[in-house]
Amino acid sequence: MDFGFGIAPSSTINLDKVDRSRFTRLHELEPDVYKCMACGSCSSTCPAGRFSGMSVRKVILALQRGKEKEAVRMLKGCMLCGKCSMVCPRGINTRHLILSICRIYNEEQQ
Repeated sequence: MDFGFGIAPSSTINLDKVDRSRFTRLHELEPDVYKCMACGSCSSTCPAGRFSGMSVRKVILALQRGKEKEAVRMLKGCMLCGKCSMVCPRGINTRHLILSICRIYNEEQQ
């Protein structure tokens, strides 16, 4: 009998199999990427976040987990206003970080 339910595919990420070469390149260009403590200050002040789901901390976490397409899709909502840079307790230049992410991850998709 089919009741319309099924087992969902696993959302487990095997971090041993994730290609982190581009993230390593990003870290070489932007050492601040490891300074992020995922506090959410950037997300709470982002005017685009409410409408597009943009979040710098989610982007960084997605890139670390190998979800590059999801991260690049999220960055398309960024307006580069710089509010996130102003409130970051670690002083991360998020605008520069976002531009570097776009440069590294978009060049290989073209």
